Amino acid sequence: MKIDIVTIFPEVIKTYLEIGVLGRAIQQKLLEINVRNLRDYSEYPHRQVDDYPYGGGAGMVLMAPPLIKAVESLVENNSVVILTSPQGCKFHQKLARQFLQQEHLVIICGRYRGVDQRFIEGWVDQQVSIGDYILSGGELPSMVVVETVARLIPGVLNNSENLDLDSFSNGLFEEDLYTRPREVDGRKVPDILLSGNHKQIEQWRSEQREIKAKELKKNINNKIK
Repeated sequence: MKIDIVTIFPEVIKTYLEIGVLGRAIQQKLLEINVRNLRDYSEYPHRQVDDYPYGGGAGMVLMAPPLIKAVESLVENNSVVILTSPQGCKFHQKLARQFLQQEHLVIICGRYRGVDQRFIEGWVDQQVSIGDYILSGGELPSMVVVETVARLIPGVLNNSENLDLDSFSNGLFEEDLYTRPREVDGRKVPDILLSGNHKQIEQWRSEQREIKAKELKKNINNKIK
């Protein structure tokens, strides 16, 4: 799979790509990721890529021409162009699996107040948001999308990283997890996990995943005041 990421802050993304799951996927050539500086596609003085919005108002807007030039130089026959935007559809595991089926993703990192609407209408296939909150730009969302998709590529995860047990992979959350020591400040590891009975342990874990999912979904609004 190939992914091109277009951003005005390439150094932010390049650092993240060197470690963990993404770094391993790239080293094993299971995933090709290219980080493109949007300013390299600007034909304006001082490599300008943004300007004031027509009609006035605070904030700058990413200009269409540099974005168009970037996309048209990168897209291939089967490319999908994604824009990180608060107006996009909410990113989730099912969408990540859909992206996995694509041969080439071009991810545009939004910035400032937004992106010229003419670029969105003519060149963007999918707008994606990672949540209902405000960030300074699309670099973090782009990494969320890329890592979520990368984890689904066969061979990326090692034996200690079980994709099937990850939260949201099967519509449930992970069960409560414990490791050494057996007791922390009077709180003990559940006896069932120390029993050695793997069948009962797996049954307990399955029950806990369902209970936890129901509790978290029910109480999430009560925790945010």
